[in-house]
Amino acid sequence: MIKRENIQIRDPFILTIKNDMNYYMYGTTDKNAWEGKPTGFDVYLSKDLENWDGPFAVFRPTNDFWADQNFWAPEVYFYNGMFYMFASFKANKRCRGTQILISNTPRGPFITHSDGPVTPANWECLDGTLHIDNFGDPWMVFCHEWLQVQDGEICAIKLTRDLKCVIRDPILLFKASEATWVYPIAKSNSADEKNNFVTDGPFMYTSENGELLMLWSSQGVEGYAIGISQSTTGKVEGPWIQADKTLFAKDGGHGMLFKTFFGELMLTIHRPNNSPAERVIFLPLVESNGSLDIKF
Repeated sequence: MIKRENIQIRDPFILTIKNDMNYYMYGTTDKNAWEGKPTGFDVYLSKDLENWDGPFAVFRPTNDFWADQNFWAPEVYFYNGMFYMFASFKANKRCRGTQILISNTPRGPFITHSDGPVTPANWECLDGTLHIDNFGDPWMVFCHEWLQVQDGEICAIKLTRDLKCVIRDPILLFKASEATWVYPIAKSNSADEKNNFVTDGPFMYTSENGELLMLWSSQGVEGYAIGISQSTTGKVEGPWIQADKTLFAKDGGHGMLFKTFFGELMLTIHRPNNSPAERVIFLPLVESNGSLDIKF
């Protein structure tokens, strides 16, 4: 067993499996997520969110796998009887993109499912997340990176129901600068630093009263932060409006939501945002009138 506070992890994602009462935690676990040859992805298992078994390997690249850099932010969903992993990858002279992997168990092994990334080949993209609309059609919401477009974007792309490929071109949902809480990021190779805005880690959530919300991360006044956006139509296509205040403001982000086996809604983030100190944090939430707040 390993204690939660001893696990170095970025972009943590929790999958709940009711028939074995386990929480499955995936994430970016390479010691240095930006440099060096990545290992792959692991999973940790827990009954109480504090004591974890693992890590257990769930994905290791084959010799002919296209990517050899930046294995980031795996998310795992149970969909149509199988487990699907959405994860970001990059290679030399190839753009970063989200590829879909598949397994018949949450412990893997996951193998390639989509034919390479489902994000556009000439876009620098990351953090694809799955959304199933009211018609049962799957979408992937993802980030078009600020490194390429300067004002980072959140986009959506419709997928075939087998999650193998895309149906149509991506649509722009919003840009980072549309949120009043977002601050420009200074770390840049651009001469115009004032216009560099990050989008990161989108996650879709339908509130109890039917509002379609999105968590996403960027740079706030106190560092890495999480904001909330709401679709005015209840559709992934939007339009999307931004909450003025952050859900989490200081040096923590890439959030996702899940319910415990006792029915409590939890926010999962990594904090702080610097390596190798980052750890998973669980924060209980309260939902009121279609909005979310941290329970103190």
